[in-house]
Amino acid sequence: MRQSFPSWLRVPIIFFAIFFLAEYLIDSGDKPAFVEYPLLALFLLLILFILIAMEGIVSSMKSILYHSLDEEAKARFDAEKQTPSKFIQWVKKTYKALSGTKPIEQEHEIILDHNYDGIQELDNDLPPWWLYGFYASIVFAAIYLLRFHVFNGEGQYEELNTEYAEAQKAIEEYKKTAKDLVDFNTVELLTDASDLSNGKKIFDANCVACHKADGGGGIGPNLTDEYWILGGGIKNVFKTVSEGGRDGKGMIAWSKNGLKPSEIAQVSSYVLSFQGTTPAEPKAAEGEIWNDEN
Repeated sequence: MRQSFPSWLRVPIIFFAIFFLAEYLIDSGDKPAFVEYPLLALFLLLILFILIAMEGIVSSMKSILYHSLDEEAKARFDAEKQTPSKFIQWVKKTYKALSGTKPIEQEHEIILDHNYDGIQELDNDLPPWWLYGFYASIVFAAIYLLRFHVFNGEGQYEELNTEYAEAQKAIEEYKKTAKDLVDFNTVELLTDASDLSNGKKIFDANCVACHKADGGGGIGPNLTDEYWILGGGIKNVFKTVSEGGRDGKGMIAWSKNGLKPSEIAQVSSYVLSFQGTTPAEPKAAEGEIWNDEN
């Protein structure tokens, strides 16, 4: 039986349908799914091999069937095989309609009275696809003119500014949930009880040995007074905890020793909660008085 769809089209269409379906369903970030997940690439190769093998098996079965037919059946089979498939017929018909050319038998009707050394000219009409495309461009130009030059529609710069504002808003919303993106420039004083509670746990585990549990100071400076060596306020305290104290002495850089940005923000906010309290044995003031401009 004659196939309506040739195998040289069937195999790539099925393969790429599976390929794009996998790319659509599998979340692989910015990379293609078959690059992010090498096993998927092997799976796709296996699918391609199976499709080719199936076509080979079908072709072999058709060959066996053909040789089992009598001469009359073989003749009918060969005749039907020579007839183009419906798909090929549709492609040819569509191409002919889009090109707008006349059959060679009818060219004598459109031949012009021009003869250049035996070369003659045909008066073919413009191809319908080109003509309709030209008409569509005229309609598009009219709509474009009315929208942007008559009714003052939103142009590229306005669209860019709108999308930029939306992107900034999306970034700000994302930062609210992605606390580890906080840095020296964006950190804010945390006042939520859960944040301060986590900050206390971090302080008790890492900072008590130098600053004491009440912040009165020991090896490290007093955290309860208004004097600061490297500046007070949440931004300076965050930077000091993150990057460490003075070169050659002072506190280590906790960003390189296990604390995440969100944890540094929590412990820095907890440190500032010592301001104005009275420790049991306060250490003498060090540094300069810090006046928060805000």
